[in-house]
Amino acid sequence: MANVTDLQTKYSKLAQEYSKLRAQNQVLKKAVVDEQASSVSLKEQLKQRDQSLRKQEQEMDSLSFRNQQLAKRVELLQEELAVSEAKGKKGKNRGDSPSQHGLETQSVFDEDLQKKIEENERLHIQFYEADEQHRRQEAELKARLQELEKDSEQHQAVVDGLTAKYMDTIERLQSDKARLEVKAQTLEREAKECRMRTEECQQQLRRCQSELNRQVKQSSSVIQEKVPFNDTKFSDYNSLNVPPHNRRHQLKARDLAGQALSFIQDLVAALLNFHSYTEQRVHIYPRDSSIEPISPLNQKFSQYLHENAAYVRPLEDSFLHLHQSITEDTVTVLETVVKLKSFADNFSSYTHFLQKILPYQLKSLEEECEAPLCTTALTVKNQELQSDMKRVTSVFEKLQSYINILALPSVRQDAVPQSSTSAVFTQLAACLHSLHDAIKEMSKHYNQKASLEQELPTVTQKLCTTTECLLGSLGSLTSSTGKIATFFSNNLDFFASSGYSPRGSTATLNPLQAESMLANKKKAAAYMHAVKKPRPQSVPYREALSNRRILTSSTESREGLTQQVQQSQEKIARLEQEKEHWLLEAQLGKVRLEKENQRIADLEAQLAAALGGSPNSQAAAASTLAQSHEEAEKEQKAAGKETTLCTSLVGMLCTTPTVEHVGDEESREQLIKTHYMARVGELTTQLQISDSKAVHFHSECRALAKRLAIAEKSRESLSEEVKLANQNITRLQDELATTKRSYEDQLSMMSDHLCSMNETLSKQREEIDTLKLGSKGNAKKNKGR
Repeated sequence: MANVTDLQTKYSKLAQEYSKLRAQNQVLKKAVVDEQASSVSLKEQLKQRDQSLRKQEQEMDSLSFRNQQLAKRVELLQEELAVSEAKGKKGKNRGDSPSQHGLETQSVFDEDLQKKIEENERLHIQFYEADEQHRRQEAELKARLQELEKDSEQHQAVVDGLTAKYMDTIERLQSDKARLEVKAQTLEREAKECRMRTEECQQQLRRCQSELNRQVKQSSSVIQEKVPFNDTKFSDYNSLNVPPHNRRHQLKARDLAGQALSFIQDLVAALLNFHSYTEQRVHIYPRDSSIEPISPLNQKFSQYLHENAAYVRPLEDSFLHLHQSITEDTVTVLETVVKLKSFADNFSSYTHFLQKILPYQLKSLEEECEAPLCTTALTVKNQELQSDMKRVTSVFEKLQSYINILALPSVRQDAVPQSSTSAVFTQLAACLHSLHDAIKEMSKHYNQKASLEQELPTVTQKLCTTTECLLGSLGSLTSSTGKIATFFSNNLDFFASSGYSPRGSTATLNPLQAESMLANKKKAAAYMHAVKKPRPQSVPYREALSNRRILTSSTESREGLTQQVQQSQEKIARLEQEKEHWLLEAQLGKVRLEKENQRIADLEAQLAAALGGSPNSQAAAASTLAQSHEEAEKEQKAAGKETTLCTSLVGMLCTTPTVEHVGDEESREQLIKTHYMARVGELTTQLQISDSKAVHFHSECRALAKRLAIAEKSRESLSEEVKLANQNITRLQDELATTKRSYEDQLSMMSDHLCSMNETLSKQREEIDTLKLGSKGNAKKNKGR
């Protein structure tokens, strides 16, 4: 037992450790999932930053390229301006018309140059802003990267701690598993030894049982052959051959009598309700006694129905006396059950009562058929009910005859032979089933009749309530008869068997033998309880009882130990399965953790490579920009020696004279053409975008209009449903009020009926008291005689 308790405590500890490990495993899984989500978000952010960097680099490249183009264009324009000025100086002597033409071309160039200067300034401002934004984004990304590195280090530390703790737990579980395997092997050896001992004990038990069976057979053969007392001259002396007292038979007989008493009580209650509600219906239909007097026939019928309790209540009382007469210290057979005769007499009186009221029932149904509003279907149902009532009465007559036959042996000896008793019980069971079927059929026809009566225009609420109560009593009567029939059929073998028979004969038990049996039982009980010197060849009763207790306790303890061993083996197997399952889970978690660590390392390497590549590109871009600025400054310094400052309405322009000659008009037209073509392209794209947006908005407006129409329809349908619901609510409220009134009327009728029943009960109690006083007076007179 100590090993078992230690094992159970260790099992509980193991279960607690498993629960802790399970919680830690859940936390670890959650941390890994969070780390995966954070790594995925970092990847997405890195992709977005890379895309923004590439876009800004492309913008920087395009701006630098555009700046170079503009610088070259400015130089070209300055050269052209210088050439045009030189031509203007030469052409002063020729006349005023060439100078006018030069001024016009100069004004055009000045305007174009001013636009280019403004565009160049704007591009410089955009470039500076883009550079500043790029620097801010780079600083933000570096700060974010540092935070993420710190978070990854913290997560890695947590994961390392959990991994170490998990490995320690796995090692401890493995050691526990080894220790449990050793204990399981020892327990298996002990279980094998217990099985061997149990097999040996079972073999010994079989041998003892066979020996005892042989002795019992031998003793029974000796008793049957030599013990019976048979007197051939005086048969009255054969009554000494009494059978032993059968306690099991008595207990079962008392149990069955109690069950039958409960069924009889239900049957009596159902019959009382049926007759009372039938009396109420006679006063209501076809004529209401509160409005007009009923027919003399129904008055007589109502008078007889009012007396139903005087015939129904004695059934329950007599069967209660019968149940009380059956005890453990009595002999219960047909010959000794004297109280069965009183029950049979009361049942006969109730059967005579049914025969007496049967003609009135039939006449009452005929009177209902003669009513002016009675339909043909209702007439058919009344005829069916007439046949059902005749059938029920005939079945009760059969039951009366069978019960009287069974009560005869208690009055007169050898009235019914043993062979005929079983046949009587069988016929009684069949008769009970036929009674159940007849009442069930009558209940069905009454239901159909009630449904037809409710369709009549002159039906009152009082009649409906009484009919419902009558149908309820018929339902309870059907269920009680069905229970009685099933109960009798299930216990038919016990009822048909005698349970007692004299030794050496198959004759029935007479009251003299029953008295001898009870006397012998009392003597045997007194002998067993008396303290006397035991015989040397017999075992004392108390010692036998103690030996039996020891034997039963040993067998119970052995069975308990075997059950405990089996339960412990099942627990060990289940724990081993769970341990293997969690070991597999731990291995899977370890593999997943390694994969996640490798993935995090790859991400960190990629992030470091990405961060290492971006400064180089920035440095390269910065160096190219510085070189372009230096070249521009050098060119400006070299050209500054020969530049001239020219002011006009457009602005101020610095020009440098050149030797090349370029067509001014063609270049100007080409520039204007390209500018306006680009502008036209931009406007066409904007127009297309606006057209597509308009089409999209138009489709959305159409969809919204359709949805609005559908919503209006649904609103109308919902408003109709709300109206219907309000109508239903008002209708249900009216129905509730009507049902409430009907229930109040029904309760008033039930209270009146209960008052009348209480009056009848008080009358019956007074009659019973008077009869008891009369019986006591008669008994005193008999004693005086």
